Amino acid sequence: MRTKFLVFAVLIFTLVLSACGPTTINQAGPEAVRSLNVNGLGQVYLTPDIAYIYIGVHSEAAAASQAVDSNKTQTTAVIDALKKAGVAEKDIRTTNFSIWPSQQYAPDGTVSGTVYMVDNTVYVIVRNIDNLGSLLDDTISAGANSINSIQFDVADKAQAVKDARAKAVEDAKTQAQELANAAGVSLGDIQAISFYDNSPYPVSEGKGGGGGVMAADAAVPIQPGQLTISVSVSMTYAIK
Repeated sequence: MRTKFLVFAVLIFTLVLSACGPTTINQAGPEAVRSLNVNGLGQVYLTPDIAYIYIGVHSEAAAASQAVDSNKTQTTAVIDALKKAGVAEKDIRTTNFSIWPSQQYAPDGTVSGTVYMVDNTVYVIVRNIDNLGSLLDDTISAGANSINSIQFDVADKAQAVKDARAKAVEDAKTQAQELANAAGVSLGDIQAISFYDNSPYPVSEGKGGGGGVMAADAAVPIQPGQLTISVSVSMTYAIK
C-alpha cells in the first residue's frame, strides 16, 4: 500500500511540472568588447649595394658541334672577364644551356638548310655596383650578346626591416589615438597585432636570352636609384 502511494505521488508531481511548462535559467552572456582597428605603414629608403643580372652568349652555326664550340669559347671568355672585373666564382651560376636546330627557308618557301643555335646564360651577383657599367662593357667586349633583368638590392636589409616595423607601429598608434580623441573614447589594451613585410627581393629563376640588343647601351651609366622597404601593421585596441 505504501509503494502504491509513493508511485501515485510521483505521478502527480510530474503532471504538475508539465503543466507549469519547461524551467529556464537565464545567464548573462559575456559583455561584448568594443574595439578599434587601425592600419599603420612604415617605410625606409635604402641605396642598393648589390646587383643581380643575367649575362648570356647566343651562337649560330651550320653544324651543331661548330655552334657549341663557338659558344663555349665565347662563354669562357665572358666568365674570365667577369672574374677579372672582381666577381667571385661563387657568384657566377649557369642557369640555361640549350641547343636547337632552326630550319632556313628560301624565298620560294622551300627549306634551304638548317642552322644550329646555342644559348648559354649565367646568373651573376655583382657586389660592387660602382663598376657595373664597365663590367657590362667588358663582358660584351669578351663576347656576351644577351644581357637582361638587371635587378638591384641591398645585401643586408635586417635593420631596415626592423626600422620600418617600428615606424608602422608608431603610425598605427598615432592613428588610434587620433580616432579615439575624435570619437570621445579612451584606448584600452592592444588586443591583436599583425604585420606584413613588403620588401623588394630579387627574382632568381633561370632565364635564357638571345640577340645583341643590349650591346649598344652597354656604355650607358647604370643608375641603381633607391629601394623602399615597406611594412604594414594592423592593430586592434579595446576602447572604453
